[in-house]
Amino acid sequence: MNRSDLPTTGLVFWPVGTGDSTTILVTGDDIIQVDLNHLVDAEGDADPRYPVIDELVELLPIRDGKPYLAVFVATHADTDHCRGFKRLLEDEGVVIGELWFTPRLVADIDAEDPDSLSDDAAALCDEAVRRLEIYRDSTDVASGNRIRVIGYHESLEGYFVGLDEVVSVPGTEVTVFDGVDHDGTVRLFIHSPFKDDMESMERNRTSIGIHVTLRCDNGVGRALLLGDLDYQPIKRLLESTDDHANKEWDVYLAAHHCSKSVMYERVDGSDVLRADVLDLLDSAKADFGWIVSSSDPIPASNTSGDNPPHAKAKNRYSEHCDEFLCTGEHPDQDNLAPIVFKVTTTGITFVGATPDGESSAHDQVRASRGNTEPVAAAVGFGCR
Repeated sequence: MNRSDLPTTGLVFWPVGTGDSTTILVTGDDIIQVDLNHLVDAEGDADPRYPVIDELVELLPIRDGKPYLAVFVATHADTDHCRGFKRLLEDEGVVIGELWFTPRLVADIDAEDPDSLSDDAAALCDEAVRRLEIYRDSTDVASGNRIRVIGYHESLEGYFVGLDEVVSVPGTEVTVFDGVDHDGTVRLFIHSPFKDDMESMERNRTSIGIHVTLRCDNGVGRALLLGDLDYQPIKRLLESTDDHANKEWDVYLAAHHCSKSVMYERVDGSDVLRADVLDLLDSAKADFGWIVSSSDPIPASNTSGDNPPHAKAKNRYSEHCDEFLCTGEHPDQDNLAPIVFKVTTTGITFVGATPDGESSAHDQVRASRGNTEPVAAAVGFGCR
């Protein structure tokens, strides 16, 4: 897929199986990548999933002879969020202008059992430490070595002492990426990880959670990307965020690949629904809201102990959104395509027809409001 095939400003959710690979397209050539799940099997023609590294290398601009990625956000070090990172960095030679990670990432490399990390997670940790060492020696750090450490770091003073300028805690908004100010075009608001979750035994609870705002003149698109967070931190971040603009969503990436852990808690061996978090998500939804599951196709039902995606989660989400989409089912399981949203002067729209060829629910809502142009038929892309 070429850059011209995608919006100038928007979001791409790649079909990469059960794992996260989200691309934020910023006006101009800058691209922000949130997580990576490159499957070797997807490189074969028979597999409908996308080899996301191959796609990224095609999209990225070339600077000084190498592919350039403005920012890579590593929400956490689970394999399905960083699979392929070593190849991206070493084999493809992609220059990552700025790397975002949590202090937990560095703690993982020093853990009692560092071999529990995948090769890609270890490569991610090594790259983070390499950049930290550069910051210790210089206050003038160039693109390709920059970092932003997300979360609190008191427990890891040895690594971060004197580096407060690169640490951003929840509640911080960011508009400068790899030294370029994109104020008015893209803003990332940091929601998590919370301080008391930083040393959690559950790596998922240390996930970086962000709110994305993309602008094109008066048009705006908003997305919630919450890594593998579960019920407690998601409820907390939605409750504690006073400014509605920092949690309002047009697109919500279903946390932990449509896991039921977002709205169910295990009590005495049974799943207990926590409807309060769904109500909070519902109250943060914009006029029209899409929920995207970055996962394999969602089964009609699950048995106890199944990994995500979970049918129970999809059923609950479907009650609180206008359109539910799954990367492993779009437009159908045998012929996958990325789920793409574009932001133009009129706002955010979903690009592409639904599997049955009918207009999407969003198109129908637009028509009911007097806008008869179907989103899927809109001519061209770009910020206009």
